[in-house]
Formats: sequence, C-alpha cells, structure tokens
Amino acid sequence: MIDAALRAAFEATWPPAELAECGGFVVGRGEGAGGRVSSARKVAEDWTEADLASAELQHEAWHQPLLFRVLEGDARLIAALEARGYRAEKPTLILATALDALTGEAVPDMTAFALWPPLAVQRELWSAGAVDAPRQRVMARAPQPKAALLGRVKDRAAGAGFCAVHGDVAMLHGIEVAPGFRRLGVGGAMLRRAAFWAAAHGATRMALAVAEKNGPAIALYRRLGFTDVGRYGYWRRR
Repeated sequence: MIDAALRAAFEATWPPAELAECGGFVVGRGEGAGGRVSSARKVAEDWTEADLASAELQHEAWHQPLLFRVLEGDARLIAALEARGYRAEKPTLILATALDALTGEAVPDMTAFALWPPLAVQRELWSAGAVDAPRQRVMARAPQPKAALLGRVKDRAAGAGFCAVHGDVAMLHGIEVAPGFRRLGVGGAMLRRAAFWAAAHGATRMALAVAEKNGPAIALYRRLGFTDVGRYGYWRRR
C-alpha cells in the first residue's frame, strides 16, 4: 500500500517545472521530461467533471498531451476518463524495501559512489539511455538531500542513477546501466550505495517506480528485497 509519506516523497523528489491546481486535480508542467511530471493527478476525492475539464484546459494551455496518472483501483476516475475517450498505457509498479535489506553488507570499494553535483560521465551515461536533458533538469530542481549515483566495473564508469530523500523515504530515479556492463552487479552496487547514503540522511526505507514491462529490472529489485506496494498507469486521450 502507498502510504501518505511514500506518496509525498514520490512527488517531492521528482518535481515538475510548475504545478497548477484544477479543483480536485493538479497538473504538472513537464517541459518534455516524461509522463510523471507532465500528467494530471487526483488530489481530492470530491473532484467533479468540471475539474477534469479544467485539468484538460491546463494541459492545452501548456501545449502538452492530455494525460492523467491514475492509481490502480480508482474505478470512478477510470470510468470518467474512459467516457472522455482516454485509454490506459504504461502500467507501472511502485516497489519499496527497508534500508536494512540493502545495508547488511558493505559495498565493495570503488564500485559505487553517491555525490552531487553529477559528473560529466554520469550525464553521458544518462543521455545514452532514457534519462535525457529534460529529465536531468528534474534532478537539478529536486530539493536536497539528493545524490547522483555512479557505478563502476572493470575500471569503467558503467552506470548512473539518482536518489533523493524526503522524510523517511529515499526515492530512486533514473537508474541506467550501459548495455555492455549489465548483469555484472552494477545496478545492485549503486542501490546499496544509495541505501547507505540515504540512511545517513534520515531515511529508513527506499522506493522506486518501474515499468511493468521491464522484467530484468524488476527481477533485480526483488532479489534485493523490494516488494510491490502499488501500481499506477497513465491515461491518454486517443
């Protein structure tokens, strides 16, 4: 279950460029940084059809697609969106674990680092994957404490990620491992390094979102002790 603290961390650590209130919804201005910061989401149970229309108008004012982010099981909102011509896409899991599950053993020397600001090589690794410049700007505007993660193997920079703490929750974002270095423990080393860093900044648990279709990443996270705590999807008007 996604509790209030986890939900707050999910939003605070990956912030849009701007938020607009539209009755029972808020709309993010993403500036090209992906659906999570460019979608509308429900913030009140007593939302109205007029609120939905207001959220759509805000999307249009910002020249971005009509997109809603909806938690699994929200039957009323899903029915309303379907009636307006929206269809579901990109089902996403939210996974979490206690930091203790990741800090039981030391991270081998020179395999993973947590630092800020990011190094040029981390930006190169992100840009070569799915974490482009607009998403890197999301990291830049996220509040402290935050860290850019660097993974190394075979004396090479091989992976990059982002971790930020809000309350007792450390959120992971933007995990990328270069294709030639996968299945060599780079991802696990970065997550464990992030856990030690997060514990030093007051966190007691770690969470992340991962596309349901990303089987290899999900398998890694579950081996490290992460379990499912929620699920959401995007609803786009066709």
